[in-house]
Amino acid sequence: MSTKDFIEKDYYKVLGVPRDATEAEIKKAYRKLARENHPDANKGDARAEDRFKDVSEAYDVLGDAKRRKEYDEARALFGNGGFRPGPGAGGQFNFDLGDLFGGPQGGAGPSRAAGGFGGGIGDVFGGLFNRGGTGTRTAPRRGQDIESEVTLSFTEAVSGATVPLRMSSSAACKACSGTGDKNGTPRVCPTCVGTGQISRGGGGGFSLTDPCVDCKGRGLIAQDPCTVCRGSGRATSSRTMQVRIPAGVDDGQRIRLRGKGAPGERGGPNGDLYVVVHVDEHPVFGRRGDNLTITVPVTFSEAALGGEIKVPTLGGPPVTLKLPPGTPAGRTMRARGKGAVRKDGTRGDLLVTIEVAVPRDLGDRARKALEEYRVAAEGEDPRAGLFEAAKGE
Repeated sequence: MSTKDFIEKDYYKVLGVPRDATEAEIKKAYRKLARENHPDANKGDARAEDRFKDVSEAYDVLGDAKRRKEYDEARALFGNGGFRPGPGAGGQFNFDLGDLFGGPQGGAGPSRAAGGFGGGIGDVFGGLFNRGGTGTRTAPRRGQDIESEVTLSFTEAVSGATVPLRMSSSAACKACSGTGDKNGTPRVCPTCVGTGQISRGGGGGFSLTDPCVDCKGRGLIAQDPCTVCRGSGRATSSRTMQVRIPAGVDDGQRIRLRGKGAPGERGGPNGDLYVVVHVDEHPVFGRRGDNLTITVPVTFSEAALGGEIKVPTLGGPPVTLKLPPGTPAGRTMRARGKGAVRKDGTRGDLLVTIEVAVPRDLGDRARKALEEYRVAAEGEDPRAGLFEAAKGE
C-alpha cells in the first residue's frame, strides 16, 4: 500500500459505517463482512478474496482506538495534499509526529484480521517520513496477527479444553519458497536497488517514501513469476492447530497466543493469535465470576422443618447441604470449593438458591394434612402490614 493509497482510502466506507461509529458497530460490521467474504466460504472467488483483504485492512486500522485516531488525523493532515498545519503558534500539529517517525515497522499491537490479510498501519507510518532522505527498509518483517473464534461447552469453559482451530493467513508461497520466482532466483529490483522503497521530496525538508511500484515493496523481481502466487512470494495458507483454552475462561474473553499467528517475512518473527471464546449455556448451572450458580427446588416440609438435601456439582459428586428450619424461598447457600477454576488453580464456590416447589396435584392424605395445617395456622398472616406499608412514600 502506498502512502497516497493509505491517505485516500476511506476505511469507514469499506466497512459501511459512519465516521462516528462506535467500537461495537465497527466490530459488528467487520465480522459480518469477514464471514461473507472469507476465502474458505468462497473457494476460487478472487473478488471475494480481494474484498476480504480490504475489509481486514480497514478493521486493522479502525478496530484499534489509537490507530483509528492516527488514521483520522493523518487524513485530516494530508487528505488534500501537502502539509496542513493545525491551529496554534508556529503551525503546531494536532497529533504526535513522534509516532510517525519512531514507530516500529510491522504493526505493533494486535491486528483483528480474522484471516490474517492486510497490512498494519504501523507499516505505513513506519516509513512515511525519512529524515535522512534515503528510503530504507528493514529486512525482517513481523508476521500478521490473526483473530479467530471458538465455541466451548459450559463444562469445557470451566475446566479448560484443547480444541482444534483452523486458520487461514498469508504465508510464504510453498511453490516458490517465498521468492516469487519459479526457479527460486529472483533478481534485485533495479528501481529501488533492493530497498523496496523509493523516495520523493515532500517539501519542508521532508522526504516521503513509498513502496516501489516495480517490485511492489519486495526489493526483488521475479524473472519467471511463480504461477501460484503470481510473483508476490506470498500465498494464502490454511492450517489446523491444537489450541489449549485455559480453565475458567469467560464468554467473550479474548486470549492471546504469542507467536501462533502468520509467519514473518524475511526471517521476521511470527505474529500472534487472538482467540475469542464463546461459551454455550448449561441447562442447570450458571456462572457469576469464579462462582457457579444453581437453583434447587425443595418441598414445603423441607423448607419449613429443615433437613438435608443433595445438590449436584459440575463434573463431580453431589454435595449435601443442611437446610435450617424455616428456610425461605430465594435464600442462597454456599458450597465452598465447588465453583469454577481460578487462575491460581483454586476453585470458586457453588451458590445454591432455594426454590420452594408447590405441588400441582395432591393426594387425599396430603390434601387432608394441609387442610389441617391451614386450620392450625389460622390467624397467621404473612401479608400483615403489607397494605399499610404500600400507603407510605
